[in-house]
Amino acid sequence: MIHKKLKPFPEGFFWGASTSAYQVEGANLEDGKGPSCQDVKELPAGTADLKTCADHYHHYKEDVALMAEMGFKSYRFSIAWTRLLPEGTGKVNPKGIEFYNNLINEIKKYGMEPIVTMFHFDMPAALDQRGSWGNRDSVDWFLNFAKVMFENFGDRVKYWLTINEQNMLTLVGPVIGTLYIPEGCKNVIKEVYQQNHHMLLAQAKAMVLCHEMLPDAKIGPAPNISLVYPASCKPEDITAAQNFNAMRNWLYLDMAVYGVYNNLVWAYLEEHDACPDIQEGDMDIMKQAHPDFIGFNYYNTKTVQYSDGTEAKEALGDQQSMSSFPGFSKGAANPNLPRTEFNWEIDPVGFRNTIREMYSRYRLPMLVTENGLGAYDTLTEDGKIHDTYRIKYYQDHIIQIQEAISDGCEMLGYNPWSAIDLVSTHEGIRKRYGFIYVDTTDEKVGSLKRYRKDSFFWYKKVIASNGADLSNL
Repeated sequence: MIHKKLKPFPEGFFWGASTSAYQVEGANLEDGKGPSCQDVKELPAGTADLKTCADHYHHYKEDVALMAEMGFKSYRFSIAWTRLLPEGTGKVNPKGIEFYNNLINEIKKYGMEPIVTMFHFDMPAALDQRGSWGNRDSVDWFLNFAKVMFENFGDRVKYWLTINEQNMLTLVGPVIGTLYIPEGCKNVIKEVYQQNHHMLLAQAKAMVLCHEMLPDAKIGPAPNISLVYPASCKPEDITAAQNFNAMRNWLYLDMAVYGVYNNLVWAYLEEHDACPDIQEGDMDIMKQAHPDFIGFNYYNTKTVQYSDGTEAKEALGDQQSMSSFPGFSKGAANPNLPRTEFNWEIDPVGFRNTIREMYSRYRLPMLVTENGLGAYDTLTEDGKIHDTYRIKYYQDHIIQIQEAISDGCEMLGYNPWSAIDLVSTHEGIRKRYGFIYVDTTDEKVGSLKRYRKDSFFWYKKVIASNGADLSNL
């Protein structure tokens, strides 16, 4: 659809950006914080550990001031489970409560809206030892954690996100360093989707609790949603795309919004004797959870083709690479799309396509919780970072949000990844995403001085115009 005139971004649109606790805070075992699965995992060779990251824990006032200088209307961040509950359950750490109170107050001081992710890849290590999400008690562990957050921060936090990229936790958990598989497990697929069921149940209960404790708050899921294309117009490729759309996307949103398992995914699980054990009352709980909006992360689309089931299951490269399930779908390259330095396809129009498809299926307001370009940024001798490639990426994607708004889709805001340079999940600090450059490397901790990238000044202009001015600097 070609619009003769695009609709403006709505007033009150949440322009901002995102981070996560374990990737940006540092101070990973300071002030009573316990270890998470991220702190004890084996790190990819040559990448920084989590002791320092961007040291946001000690620089949060400076960082929030820089966000305010850009004009942020919102800041999406996560709360580290083990900073509040070092063992995952039990005694609350007052220093953790103090830090997040201070951070939230600093955000509110500048008139920004804090958008809190409750769980972002950081299961407490103590709970990993008790079976992680494979233990049904994990539902109660998470609900207790949610209650602590709602009690302490709910007077100021009005927007909550449940579980970041639950679909990636399920599909590519080993890449993220989050998947716990018990020794001797004979059916890994069943174990993974049992863990997924527990996460879905925990999410549903947290939504219900949020609405009970904080009637004025809004809460939603935050999966990584990426529309899947067929590699051709062959009917078999269309079927493969439907299959993988269900497995990658709709399973998580069908459950969050409607409280039902997607039928194509359930058929796949039946085929592999991997249906989760569902206790009496579970599905009733799922149906009681009503998200107020959908948060979603978007980086690129996927393309698949028919699978005859004879190919080997692909090795996992990163969280954007998984697309092959023998007999279900087979990944394919899209020759129409350019790629980043880290080999991720770039598809701005696919952003619009994804938004349109989600809105058509669920008719809920949508909040972009991640979208961004990881690149090798260079700090010049005069303290500049000329990231014109990042500006181009954002220009192309933001205009597609406006196209989607003109299509009639309801959008709440845009919080790309990331506000500030941080430790990328498995590619370290060298893969930089931020509007703000942090002087540190994977090899050694630097001065940690903050520098404004060119994209910083460009995004400031975009926000000031409420998205009307996307022109270059």
